[in-house]
Amino acid sequence: MHNKKGLRILFVGDLVGAPGRVMLERWLPKLREEYQPDGIIVNGENVATNGRGISRRRAQALLAMGVDFITTGNHIWDQRETAAYIFEEERLLRPANFPSSCPGKSVGFLTCGESTVAIINLQGRTLMRDSLECPFRSMETILTYVKTRTNIIFLDFHAEATSEKSAMGSFLDGQVSGIVGTHTHVQTADERVLPGGTAFISDLGSVCSVNSCIGFTKGPIIQRYLTQMPSRFEVDQDPPYVLSGAYIDVDRKTGQAIAIERIKIIDQNAI
Repeated sequence: MHNKKGLRILFVGDLVGAPGRVMLERWLPKLREEYQPDGIIVNGENVATNGRGISRRRAQALLAMGVDFITTGNHIWDQRETAAYIFEEERLLRPANFPSSCPGKSVGFLTCGESTVAIINLQGRTLMRDSLECPFRSMETILTYVKTRTNIIFLDFHAEATSEKSAMGSFLDGQVSGIVGTHTHVQTADERVLPGGTAFISDLGSVCSVNSCIGFTKGPIIQRYLTQMPSRFEVDQDPPYVLSGAYIDVDRKTGQAIAIERIKIIDQNAI
């Protein structure tokens, strides 16, 4: 069991299709026993069978496993039913800098004993197709409200460019407890506590087939690069599988991060 320092939140990177669901179900009880987290946050925007979006059924399955909040990103609306379901389920978050007319919430509050933890979801703009509000300005606005309730604040920043994620880390250092990047599906090795006391990692990584192309079969993706022709991407089902994430320990009084550690599990078993 890993020595626990203060309040601990476990983050799991983008779940991709069936391998992502199976790996989480298989390993979450072991992760809970090993790390003793006070809260579990999972990015589920690729958990649908085709690897795009999240349905009511898939979200409910994750919550039934013990996930406290599900964050998302640019694929949140890829399943038609999600726009209606997100009205009902406050533990399913969408990026805060989407247009205000979009359904759903982007900030969640988790009670951990006597502490309240805020979880915020944002999407980057650099190299992303969507035209969104500035995530930096959006975060400034959100913090004016969130800080009235708690000083333990985490951000899932769903972004493509490492530079944008790094800039967000510097921008928010000392204002939030932790920033975890998602979207690129490749775990980075830059986890650290920034000078102001904010834990940071550019990307948590993903939960998918190890030898895939970010969770999808390689052939169609290679052909798309070779020909620039559209192709249909399919979730890669072949083992081994990887589960990637990180945990962050936070001082309950100050809200500052004490430690951050990457998690990476390789499982040879098939679905």
